[in-house]
Amino acid sequence: MTNLMDVNVNLIDGSTTTLRTLADGGRLLVVNVASACGNTRQYADLQRLHAEQKDLTVVGFPCNQFGGQEPGTHEEICAFTEERYGVTFPLTAKVDVNGPNRHPIYAALCEEVDDEGHGGDVRWNFEKFLINVDGSVARFKPATSPNAVL
Repeated sequence: MTNLMDVNVNLIDGSTTTLRTLADGGRLLVVNVASACGNTRQYADLQRLHAEQKDLTVVGFPCNQFGGQEPGTHEEICAFTEERYGVTFPLTAKVDVNGPNRHPIYAALCEEVDDEGHGGDVRWNFEKFLINVDGSVARFKPATSPNAVL
């Protein structure tokens, strides 16, 4: 099986990379994001963490599987996140985080269990997965503030 860190990721700009390349030796905070969700305001804290935590890379995975809350094109998603929240962290092309077309990264991440014992499918937008340098993963509920995951 391929290491989670070496799975290809298509970025929103059309390029391809891996989580290992994005992490550049540090930690990753992987978050399924949406532009029209009650949790969308978390973009501000995600951007702040990405800018201030030099050993952390936030990676946003836009997903339209929850209430159709990420209907925009790649261009619209980029414009929204840049103009509204000043996002500079990497965003991927839209992905499915659940179901038969689930991105392979989420297939692996969904095996993890959060502090309440929830594993399996992502429950909603802005569920967070902290991937530490040693490869360990911590899972956090969508309502958990990005500030509380470090």
